[in-house]
Amino acid sequence: MALIKKLIVTGVIVSVAAVAGFQWWAGRPLTSASDPVIPFAIAPGSGVAGAGQQMAAAGVPLNTFLFGVLARVTGKAGQIKAGSYELKPDTSPRRLLTQLVRGEFAQESLTIIEGWTFRQMRQTVDAAPNLKHDTAKLSDQELLARVAGAGARFSAPEGLFFPDTYLFAKNASDLTIYKQAHEMMMKRLKAAWDKRDPGLPYKDPYQALVMASLVEKETGQKGERALIAGVFVNRLKTGMLLQTDPSVIYGMGAKYDGKIRKKDLETDTPYNTYTRPGLPPTPIALPGVQSLAAALAPAKTEALYFVSRGDGTSHFSANLNEHNKAVDQYIRSTGGKRPSQ
Repeated sequence: MALIKKLIVTGVIVSVAAVAGFQWWAGRPLTSASDPVIPFAIAPGSGVAGAGQQMAAAGVPLNTFLFGVLARVTGKAGQIKAGSYELKPDTSPRRLLTQLVRGEFAQESLTIIEGWTFRQMRQTVDAAPNLKHDTAKLSDQELLARVAGAGARFSAPEGLFFPDTYLFAKNASDLTIYKQAHEMMMKRLKAAWDKRDPGLPYKDPYQALVMASLVEKETGQKGERALIAGVFVNRLKTGMLLQTDPSVIYGMGAKYDGKIRKKDLETDTPYNTYTRPGLPPTPIALPGVQSLAAALAPAKTEALYFVSRGDGTSHFSANLNEHNKAVDQYIRSTGGKRPSQ
């Protein structure tokens, strides 16, 4: 009887020690703070044993048997998500299991710049090395249909994607970037439209987006965007031609060689705001939030003209006589940027 009791006590002690040791192992960092990040991937359909093998093969210093035990005793063995991950320094097996269950994928980033055209955006997305390029063979129209839906009323993708930095999991579809950027632009545009000033000469939010793209391309000065928008709104209301060079350049496409000539201003295209009244048919770039705000809350100004001073700022004029004097001062004498006529 005493022997049995002794064996029971010994068994209890061993069990307690085993549990304590297992808990210690589960909470102990797999790598130290000075060790590098270890990237690894879990393939779709992998069970906990397969996941352990894939992590070990990638260099994760993991006891795969104990990791399997941990997953099973916590009821998480069937919850591991496939994807790309990173083992960061000081990560314990318990924390690692949480990463896999929550799908805390390794994150990459891609930045879309304000004022880029959609063509430039596509080139950047196509060149991103850690994306799955599902859109590479799609036309612009096919891509737009995949992103906005086949029933979307947009005729072209230009301007419909918000410039920002987007995070994505390694090897995610490039469609995730386009969808995020499109949804963000629609959200930002709606927010600006809902707070718009009364009496603006836009039929719908899309025309406001077109205006925002013109403002984006006309100036990089935050403080001037509302004034630029104010000039264009004044011109639309009075029936004046917008006469904005960036729109003409956009309409020239590949023909633009860095210079804009008199014949270019006289050659009619859908985007030539010297030959056609009103707004261009589509945006000409991807506008940022400040240009959206300026288009829908333009400055209250009497100005109908502006000309670059050559230092990144513009001189605004309310009449042609004043404008011509500014042109003489800042353009004809210096060969600077063309004015808005």
